[in-house]
Amino acid sequence: MVKILVTGSSGQLGTVLTKELQKKYGINNVIASDLIIKPTFKGISEILDVTNIDALEKVVLQYKITQIYHLAAILSAKGEINPLRTWDINMKTLFNVLEVSRLHNIKKIFHPSSIAVFGDEIEKINTPQAPNLTPLTVYGMSKTAGENWVNYYHKKYGMDIRSIRYPGVIGYQSLPGGGTTDYAVEIYHKAVKEENFDCFLEASTMLPMIFMDDVISATIQLMEAPSENIKIRTSYNLAGMSFTPEQVYESIKKIYPDFKINYQPDFRQDIANSWPDSIDDSAAKRHWGWKPRYDLDEMTNVMIEKLKEYYHLEIKI
Repeated sequence: MVKILVTGSSGQLGTVLTKELQKKYGINNVIASDLIIKPTFKGISEILDVTNIDALEKVVLQYKITQIYHLAAILSAKGEINPLRTWDINMKTLFNVLEVSRLHNIKKIFHPSSIAVFGDEIEKINTPQAPNLTPLTVYGMSKTAGENWVNYYHKKYGMDIRSIRYPGVIGYQSLPGGGTTDYAVEIYHKAVKEENFDCFLEASTMLPMIFMDDVISATIQLMEAPSENIKIRTSYNLAGMSFTPEQVYESIKKIYPDFKINYQPDFRQDIANSWPDSIDDSAAKRHWGWKPRYDLDEMTNVMIEKLKEYYHLEIKI
């Protein structure tokens, strides 16, 4: 019997992934956990601070957990506001998950990484799987260290830990959680509400992005792949599409021709400048069959349709 614990289940990714795991494995076999559980959540949940190893261990034993999806973390932009706290929380929660899993023979663990692991000493176009990692944010530093630690636990203890380097994630299901790529979610909310959008990145800032539906598909596909197919135990590059704020703006204008954008770059521009323009994810495609489904215009159509439903507005597409 598969029993899954999701940490950080109330976040942008956790909200959607938890529901998909419930559909696949049964609502009673997925335990959502976070510091705050949304009142609208349906299923089994626990208020859990993953920095508390005893509390984590108690939940693992209580529900006889066999898999952990460890999503709890402070993201890039929010993390720069308090760097030491970000490092402490991101690393402590990971170590607690790894140690509890080692001690209680958890069968499988998912640890998300990020394009934040890349610094400015990389090939920015089609960034390879194994470049020099010199991240410029504490979030990126914690994910780089995390990649090495999960590889260490795999090699030393034989633990089945799997990871993806997510690009910017765009979804309609929840609000973003403090990342540098969050503009690409906020811009759709503004468009649907027919409000002007102030973008915190420059118009020409090219970044790798991915639609939430592709994220969920890739994550579950990775976790279901045979262990012998998983040949990279740090973290797999993953790509969906790459675009600039200007390009997503032009995509939205096909539906909202009067939509306006203002460019007001802030400290997040320096973070974005250190990240790739595009990602080489050929290893993920070869090893476990990854293939994205959505391009920019397809994503725009779905985002606007779903957000109009969310705001109870008339569908115009």
